[in-house]
Amino acid sequence: MHFTQELTQGTLLKRYKRFLADIKLTNGELVTVHCPNSGSMKTCLENDAPVLLSYSSNPSRKNAFTWELIYLDGGWVCINTQHANAVAFEAVQAGTIPSLSGFNLVKREVTFGDSRFDLYAERGDEKWFIEVKSVTLKLNGEASFPDSVTTRGQKHLLTLAKAKSMGYHTAMLYVLMRSDVQFFRPAKEIDPIYASTLKEVAEKGVEVIVVGTTITPRGIIIDREIPFEI
Repeated sequence: MHFTQELTQGTLLKRYKRFLADIKLTNGELVTVHCPNSGSMKTCLENDAPVLLSYSSNPSRKNAFTWELIYLDGGWVCINTQHANAVAFEAVQAGTIPSLSGFNLVKREVTFGDSRFDLYAERGDEKWFIEVKSVTLKLNGEASFPDSVTTRGQKHLLTLAKAKSMGYHTAMLYVLMRSDVQFFRPAKEIDPIYASTLKEVAEKGVEVIVVGTTITPRGIIIDREIPFEI
């Protein structure tokens, strides 16, 4: 996934009300920007850290800038959760994730019952539902998910298991949106129910796949599978 424009540089002053952040641009201007992340952003917030913003000229937008990346621990972290779906779609389409390759059809945002999965794919007679999660939390040097309690995430796991029981192939795909982590585990200390549900559905045949990314001011690509423990 390539950014469609050169991103604007600044430093983080504070994030508040979930969807807002105050940024100081390199020219000294102070701006309030849209923060496209509804999570706690635990381990992703460091005042005065370098950030990169995208800009929209849409006059109907209250905040012209959107916060995209923050520089932490020697590398860029993507805090825009929407990008995980985009890079996953591109990678599955291109077959660059070994565990999810060889598909002749890949679609985004496909409904199943009262839920909607991020990806649907077909490979011969196999029909797949794939749910994608953006992972930015870093605990004890390891990538972890979620960064806050998520009943919605629990529902996604259970629905994947339901689809599996009906004959579909299903996968839970965690996309690490920071490159300073090389191992993944569920955040049991934050949401023990989610962690136990993940283990439960994996035992029922839902595939768990974790992938790493390379993140630069030009774009984001999935380039490796990551070991994990559940």
